[in-house]
Amino acid sequence: MLDKTVIKNVLQMALSTAGDFAEIFIEDKFSTSANMLSSKVEGVHNAKTSGIGIRIAKGYHRVYGYTNSFEEETLLQLASDLAQSFPGEPLGIEFELGEMKVATKHQAKINPKDVSIEDKVALLYRADKAARAYDEDIKQVNVRYLDYTQNVWIANTEGTYVNDTRTRTRLAIASIAANEKTKQTGYYGPGGTYGFEFYSDVINVEEAAEEASRIAKTMLYADECPSGKMPVVIDNGFGGVIFHEAVGHSLEATAVARGASVFTGKKGEVIANPLISAVDDGTIEHAWGSATFDDEGNYQQKRQLIKDGVLTSYMIDKLNAKRMNDECTNSGRRESYRFAPTSRMTNTFIENGSSTFDEIIAATEFGLYAKKLGGGSVNPATGDFNFSVNEGYMIRNGKIAEPVRGASLVGTGAEALKKVDMVGNNLLREQGMCGSESGSIPADVGQPTIRVSEITVGGRGGAI
Repeated sequence: MLDKTVIKNVLQMALSTAGDFAEIFIEDKFSTSANMLSSKVEGVHNAKTSGIGIRIAKGYHRVYGYTNSFEEETLLQLASDLAQSFPGEPLGIEFELGEMKVATKHQAKINPKDVSIEDKVALLYRADKAARAYDEDIKQVNVRYLDYTQNVWIANTEGTYVNDTRTRTRLAIASIAANEKTKQTGYYGPGGTYGFEFYSDVINVEEAAEEASRIAKTMLYADECPSGKMPVVIDNGFGGVIFHEAVGHSLEATAVARGASVFTGKKGEVIANPLISAVDDGTIEHAWGSATFDDEGNYQQKRQLIKDGVLTSYMIDKLNAKRMNDECTNSGRRESYRFAPTSRMTNTFIENGSSTFDEIIAATEFGLYAKKLGGGSVNPATGDFNFSVNEGYMIRNGKIAEPVRGASLVGTGAEALKKVDMVGNNLLREQGMCGSESGSIPADVGQPTIRVSEITVGGRGGAI
């Protein structure tokens, strides 16, 4: 951590030309990762990273630089070099850094640094054993463990001066089921803003491993999915990745402010079926994407993105708020000191509706039940998406029928929002990593079960 006087000196140097805003981001991070493959520990790694990023802005234009040095001379030189991007006389901005605000939310009960490597590796053995014991068709298991504690200090020329400690951990299990004809993979990766208590108080390691193996085993003997336009029931939890990717990214100011989003200029308009309400909430206790402060030093918020089908808010960081002439929603995030912050999601999900899961299935005469979604691709400017279905079933006569594999969902986010005609009451969030121009960050996705009345389904099982 830098002395407060040094921080102020660096910020003053950053404003030595015509810039109107300066910020310093200080990071100290300790992480542990471990991997097991073929029931053997392949590696255990401890890593310590630290560095400082300096950002200077004029209006919504900015420059950014970073260094691993904590020496005042080096930081002053970096600030001076960056300041040359805004030539002219200094604006005479005066500021004071008050008493530092220290985060108190989402704190770990058991600091992972105080847990032995042996206890962490024991989780790998437990998960591997449970995943393999699920069925004889499980031929391979890969288990990955991660924890980190990231300490950040953020100060800027608007008087912000905060410290946040983010401790996160995650266990990711991939099971491979194989027979003489094919092989299929099942995956489950729970995580949260917790310490090591996550593995005793929140999740059951064996159940998590069995879930990965259940998916792999089920898909091993599934038929190829037919193709065509049909109703699709998308389950809760990671099913929300389709909203995250196809809609969420298009609501970030990163795209909206540049006119590169299908939703630019549509605040206050109906963009979805009135059954749809959606939020981005960075305050949820111990959620994977939560923190006390965003990465610009503002308190995290709950942002109502869509209410009863109406677009009510974008996700906006400090500089894009100036570009858009709109209010900042405290949505600035970054992976580390190596990245300047920009608008990003935290925990983004569709809120509960009134239908039960059984009602949604019973109301669907024929269609696809997408129980688990995988990766995909999205164009934020158009909302066009293509997602794989990792676990799927046909729905026939209002009942879940045979499992199918190889399905993909093709469409646009704007169209899909309007074609959602049933929303369940079983909201569930799951964890993922989200990549964008400010790096890879932890984010929850989620939703209750929803039904899209018609969507294009790709598959090799013939046309319907």
